[in-house]
Amino acid sequence: MSMTGGEAEHAPAQPSWKCESCGLPWPCPPARDRLTRENGRVELAVLMWDYIEEAARDMPQSPASELFDRFLRWTD
Repeated sequence: MSMTGGEAEHAPAQPSWKCESCGLPWPCPPARDRLTRENGRVELAVLMWDYIEEAARDMPQSPASELFDRFLRWTD
């Protein structure tokens, strides 16, 4: 686990896609805050689309609608 500014980085653990730091489904609220700060709206959507594709391969049992809500809906 890497550290950033004294706080544990909220990064995804693959293939579970749970946060390495807090154990919540990733992207957890702290990860969403960081991703929003570090990326413009379009860049964030493209980045999260890449993540949703990886997560769909790692978790084929997950409904597409749940993955969409988890990875993309919050970026609008």
